[in-house]
Amino acid sequence: MEKLNVKNGIDVIEKYSHIFQGKRLGLISAPTGVDKNLKSTIDILNEKFDLRALYSPEHGIRGNLQAGAVVDTYIDESTGITVYSLYGKNKKPSPEILKDIDVLILDIQDIGSRYYTYLYTMSYCMESCAENGKTFVVLDRPNVVGGEVVEGNILDMNFKSFVGMKPITPRYGLTIGEMALLMNKEFNINCNLEVVKLEGWKREAYFDDTDLIWINPSPNIPSINAAVLYSGTCLFEGTNISEGRGTTRPFEIIGAPWLDAYKLADIMNGKNFPGVKFRPVYFEPTFSKHKGELCRGVQIHITDKRAVRAVEIGIHLLYEIMDMDREKFQWIAPFKEGAHYFIDLLAGTDEVRLRKQEAAEFVEKWEKESREFKKIKEKYHLY
Repeated sequence: MEKLNVKNGIDVIEKYSHIFQGKRLGLISAPTGVDKNLKSTIDILNEKFDLRALYSPEHGIRGNLQAGAVVDTYIDESTGITVYSLYGKNKKPSPEILKDIDVLILDIQDIGSRYYTYLYTMSYCMESCAENGKTFVVLDRPNVVGGEVVEGNILDMNFKSFVGMKPITPRYGLTIGEMALLMNKEFNINCNLEVVKLEGWKREAYFDDTDLIWINPSPNIPSINAAVLYSGTCLFEGTNISEGRGTTRPFEIIGAPWLDAYKLADIMNGKNFPGVKFRPVYFEPTFSKHKGELCRGVQIHITDKRAVRAVEIGIHLLYEIMDMDREKFQWIAPFKEGAHYFIDLLAGTDEVRLRKQEAAEFVEKWEKESREFKKIKEKYHLY
């Protein structure tokens, strides 16, 4: 298909200047917060309007932090504006750090997955805006994996966390602006919400169907392929199996030192999943799990991104790897006594860890939940 000429919210901000003019602004952003000329949203708002405060999600406002690294309050070198942390102890903005603004703006490229923490930074900020009489504005961006496919189970709220805080599916098929509209209404946040809409985007479009320049949404999503697979292979974060962090292909490469790479590739290729092929690989992560150890596993090669159903692939691959060596396979233990296993937080249920069903049965059950969520989410389509 011919590449779509897409303008993000920041590219059409002049049309919405009435929302910002004469107001004190705060901005939540990340390295993806740039216009089509790659000029930072921070600098654009600082030049055009009255930008008073910056708010940092996971990875830092300029992308200088790895996953899980704590963000502290600091001064942005480029603008001299204070940056308040929204990742660490205070994930929800306090009245104190909102007192000098009237409008809180979000401009972040997410990847259309429930596990991505930017979504919950957004929902916390929306709640704070509702409680403190502030307007919340989303500068919309495309869903990098398209706006049509919905996959996986609806999160059981007994397992809510910062990698899954709302009853949504792992792949939800909405832009971040549409998700804000859904959260605001369906989850009774009820803040004063404005969405600065995209221009030129179509629901069926993946990121590489547009003329936009790819910037890693976070340090370990280096490509559209990683984003397509993430909603399935991210489940391995809850295990002692490497999800490819510390390689050039995170979320595309899965493995561990004790696996039989060729056997695993044969088993997975035998399942004939549409849109992918599995290749045996050897790799040595430079950080994260099995750092410096030779791992054996598979690389998932995408042959047709539109056909890929990552959640289905992820659960099948998880159980096949578990069955190859049940003694060496482990779930990551809870981070503190009495807490949930990390896999339960990612899966949004303890049924995966307890193996209440086999992979194919889970997929069938989750397809029903996906259809339920799809009906809800379609009410919030802007495009």
